[in-house]
Amino acid sequence: MILSRDEFGKRFDEYRRTTWRFECQPTYTMPREQDGIRRWRAGEPMPADHNRRWHETVQQIVASGRSIGRVRVVSRPLTEYQRYQLDWGIPGNIEAGEDIRILDMTELDLDLPDQDFWFFDESLVVHLNFNPDGTLIDLEQRENPDLAQYLQWRDTALAHAVPLSEWNART
Repeated sequence: MILSRDEFGKRFDEYRRTTWRFECQPTYTMPREQDGIRRWRAGEPMPADHNRRWHETVQQIVASGRSIGRVRVVSRPLTEYQRYQLDWGIPGNIEAGEDIRILDMTELDLDLPDQDFWFFDESLVVHLNFNPDGTLIDLEQRENPDLAQYLQWRDTALAHAVPLSEWNART
């Protein structure tokens, strides 16, 4: 089932315990991020309100007693978007309360998908489908997903991922 952005947003309001994202695209071409990327490229300081709406969402989720996390997959050399995300995106998301871990696949060969997805309460899966250039095609709630497979992918990713601070110390 293809979800509108509003329907997808409601999934964050409706889940009860945990939501988790597997984030593996090397580049995302999101219109709302283009000004931030331009500023980052130019070496400008990050605006104080950068990614504010997401941070507020994360803070509300955490304040309600629920958890939100993700594993960000990278490979070296990092893409420009990954460098931007690691500089301007991920640190603020972590500060807001999101548990984000980095999975560096440069020297690993793991059985993981090349598909981004959100996993709500270990029972609802939404694929984020992208074009090769990183533009979003659609948000697809999976009907009757193989939950054991998604749990295995999540557990494998988490077992090999590290907190951003640890990953930064290694690189």
